[in-house]
Formats: sequence, C-alpha cells, structure tokens
Amino acid sequence: MDLRFRDAEPTAEERAAVDALLGPPATAWDGGARTATDLRFAARAEPARDLLLPALHAVNDRVGWISEGALDYICRRLTVPPAEAYGVASFYSLLALEPRPPRVLHVCTDLACQAKGAQDVRRRVEERLGAPGGSWQPSPCLGLCERAPAALALTAGESPAATVYGPADPDVLADAAEPAEPPVEAAVPQAGQPGLVLLRRIGVVDPASLDDYRASGGYAALRRAFRLGPAGVIREVLESGLVGRGGAAFPTGRKWDATARQPDHPHYLVCNADESEPGTFKDRVIMEGDPYALIEAMTIAAYATGCAKGYLYIRGEYPRATRRLEHAMATARTRGLLGADILGQGFSFDIELRRGAGAYICGEETAIFNSIEGFRGEPRSKPPFPVEKGLFGKPTVVNNVETLVNVLPILEHGAQAYAATGTKDSTGTKLFCVSGNVDRPGIYELPFGATLRELLDLARPERPLRAVLLGGAAGAFVTDLDIPLTFEGTRQAGATLGSGVVLAVDDTVDLKSMLLRIAEFFRDESCGQCVPCRVGTVRQEEALHRLSGRVNQRDLVLLREVGQTMRDASICGLGQTAWNAVESAIDRLGVYK
Repeated sequence: MDLRFRDAEPTAEERAAVDALLGPPATAWDGGARTATDLRFAARAEPARDLLLPALHAVNDRVGWISEGALDYICRRLTVPPAEAYGVASFYSLLALEPRPPRVLHVCTDLACQAKGAQDVRRRVEERLGAPGGSWQPSPCLGLCERAPAALALTAGESPAATVYGPADPDVLADAAEPAEPPVEAAVPQAGQPGLVLLRRIGVVDPASLDDYRASGGYAALRRAFRLGPAGVIREVLESGLVGRGGAAFPTGRKWDATARQPDHPHYLVCNADESEPGTFKDRVIMEGDPYALIEAMTIAAYATGCAKGYLYIRGEYPRATRRLEHAMATARTRGLLGADILGQGFSFDIELRRGAGAYICGEETAIFNSIEGFRGEPRSKPPFPVEKGLFGKPTVVNNVETLVNVLPILEHGAQAYAATGTKDSTGTKLFCVSGNVDRPGIYELPFGATLRELLDLARPERPLRAVLLGGAAGAFVTDLDIPLTFEGTRQAGATLGSGVVLAVDDTVDLKSMLLRIAEFFRDESCGQCVPCRVGTVRQEEALHRLSGRVNQRDLVLLREVGQTMRDASICGLGQTAWNAVESAIDRLGVYK
C-alpha cells in the first residue's frame, strides 16, 4: 500500500462502518453510537487510539478488506499517523489491505489437523478453488482441534458471518454449503458426568440463559466475595494454591495481591482469551458453553484487585464464543450484574470485549496491551511488570480464561476444599485439550496427578502411539505415558503442561513434516522485534527443510546452536520455546538419524 494516500476517500459503505462504531464525526460526541453493542464508546469525549483495531475490524467485517481511503478516514477520526495505522493493520493475518472476495475460506494446516489429513483437504480444495490467496488460504491453528481437519469461512457484509467446518469435507467447502454447527458439549466427551468442576455446566445448562446459570449455583461465588471483602478474596486464592493455567504457572494470588497494593490508579483487568497455541481450544469451549462463569469470575477478580474496567481479549477466529459473550455481558448489565453498583454492593465494574485479528504473539500478556492500545501487538521488555505498569501504563492483572473460572469453586467451597484435590504443588483440576490420533478428541477435566496414560485411555488412541506432544508447538514430545500430569511431574520429565495440549501421534504421521510445520508456524508468527527470534526462526526452518531431504550433521549442530540462542536471548516466550519440540523430537524420537 502506498502511504501517500492523503487524498484517498472512503466509500459510503466504509464510512458507515467506521461511523457505526465511533459515532458520526463531530467536535464533541452527542451520543451518536448507533448500535447497542457499541454504546460504550458514546461516553467518550472523542474517539481515542485504542479504538484503532475495532475500527479496522469494522471496515474489514463490512467490506472484506481495508482500502487506502478507509484507512485514511480511520486515521483522521482517531488522529493516528497513517504509517503507524498501516503498521498495525498489516500486523494481523485476518485483516486484508488488498481487495479480496467477500467470502474467504481459512483451511487449517496446523498440527492437530495435519495429523488428521489436512494436507489432503488442502490439496482437494486447491483443485476446486485454485491456488491460495484469493477465495481461500491455508491457516494456522483455528482452535477447532476436536473437529480436525477444520476450516473457517468468514463472509463480509453489513451482518458479517462466520461458518465453521469440521471435520472438513473439501466438496462442501468448495460449494460454500453451511453445515449445522455441533453443540458445545460435542467437544466435551465427559459432558454431564458427575465430579466435573470447571465443565460441570457444559451440556447441562443453557449457555444463553442467566436464569439457568444462577439456578445451577451461578453468582454464589460473587456473593461470598462481597462478604469476604477484597483482602479476604485474595487470601482465599493464595491459600488455594491456584497457579496460572496458561503455561507460566505463576501463583494467581500473588499476582492479584501485587496489583491490589499498587497506589497508582486506575487498575485494569485483562482476560487473555487469545489462546492461539496450536492444539489449544479449552478456553473456547468454556466461553461457548459457560459464558456467565467467565463474566462472574472476571467480576470477582476486579473486585479483589480494585479494577473498575476489564478487557476481554478474544481470538478473532472464535465467532460463536464472541456472540455468546456479548449476549451474556448485555444480559448481565441489564440484570445489575455488570456496570454500576453490582448487586447493590456499591462496586462498579464493566467489561469491554476486544477481538484479536490473527496474531499468535498477542497471547503474550504485554503484546495484548499494545494491541488493545492501538499499536502493533509486540511484546514489551520486562521489568516493569504488568502489576506495576501494564495497560495504558497502569497496574494490570492478566489471567487467562481457565485460570479465572477456577476462582469460582475456590470461593464456592473454600480454599482448603479446593486444595484437597490434586497434589501439593498442583492443586485443583486441569483441562486437557486432547487431539490427534484418538477416537474421542475433546476437552477432558482431570485432577492434577492423573497420568498421561489415564487421560489417553479416556480418549482412546486409534493405534499404538509413537509419541505425545505436550504443550503444543511450544511444548515437547514425550514417550513415557506414565508421566504424572502436574507442573512438577512434567518438569521432571523435561516437558511442560503448557496450556494443556495433548496431541497424540501414531506411526501414520510424518514427524519430519510435523516438525517443519512447527518451524514454519514460529517463523510466520514471530513479531520480528528481536533478532534472536526473527533470524533464528528462519534459520531453524531452513535447516529443517534441508534435513527433510538429507541428514547432515552440520545442520543438526546448527539447529542446536540456533535453538539455544533463541532460548537464551529472545524477548518473549515465542522465541524462547520455538526450539523445544524440535529438540525433543531429535533427542527422544531419533528423528533425522
């Protein structure tokens, strides 16, 4: 795109899309936001830069791409330099800066789908629709791993639509037929079974009904939080032993306590619902099947840490979860459970939902801040840490979906009862995303301490397994099925639980192709900010390409040197973990020998 486009003008449709979000242009706003969803913006004296990504989404959703005129109009409305706005728009894979058809099909070619025949789906789609780049394109993980091989069609228009396909039939994809989307409980093989904690409502309670949610115990935890007070809530979370479920396993109570103690105000709460790790889909299932639980948990977290505003940053590839959360938030506001004076307790808190736009790196906690603020979603150097200086430079607590919903059983039953499940260092239950070569893929909930074998027995491998990838693309391959599924147990085995990915791999899977796909993924998703990751991911992919044809010891040495450099010197977890799966496959599985 030529940055000298100051004379470009938006079309009437593009202008309408932006104005529907920001309100009609005026020196001072007059409450002109046009839809109920976006009335939250009407209270602003003028639009601000943090609305850049929503404005880009508005045009992309309506028209299918963002023209020079539309980008210039957004820049004028938000007073953002055009070069910076272009840098943001070009950062995200779901936003287009060149004309494309209104309907674009995204065919997943990532790990879980690759293990279930995605390459054949891609080949047959290409035969029907031609080379990628027009009406279809290959895609990294769509978070639909239990339906592998999967695809997602996004259709632009005044009422943009999203259609999920899985398992994907190439003929149906090419004909643009719209299959019925399966119920959420189809992703939960244990749905309705006794003993579930985090998944107990899915398949049992209508996710759209606040009354059903409350009848099943909903908002009992928030009422107890108000009785305990903020310090009492934090004490319960600390004593429960809850640690983060996104991979880092940092004690949640310590993070909340540190944020609550910061004198600088306002404080912000950010829910990280941008689960983009290949093979991960647990947060999607919770948001689709139990959205009020997340809203209640966010409200409790905000109360404990002194936050009046929360942001729910959700993957752009999760249309059904987005719809259900928007409905649930609107209902909660109407019923006095979000907004001013919640439950008559004098506490005010509201949530703003922000959609990502296809960037794995935005799952990193500080990259989310930049994305919300209207900048490229690049990680920040730490310190300062988010609890001191996070979103908009203010103290911020960041938790993912699974971590937050664990707070509900802690307050419902007490910290001691919660900690009685699991092990000393890994308390409670854990959600596992099982996919690959199994008969029953889906989300499973087990107490910490269950073994990998016990989990896989529930999922029923199709054939004897060669290996299991724990933790996704950033994880490691293991062959010992008796590893205890705890943070400490997987560390001792030289692996990680990560976000809960369990990808079963049998002898029908080409491991060299899988490793190459992992390398391609990290090369594509590197934000390019730091040299070790930007260059290292490219060198890793190049070496694996060469090794796919002929094993050369010099390339193996190079791989180790590059991998160690990325691990030691990269700014964030992407570069630090990009070598893990490749290293484990070489050392444990004997690939390239």
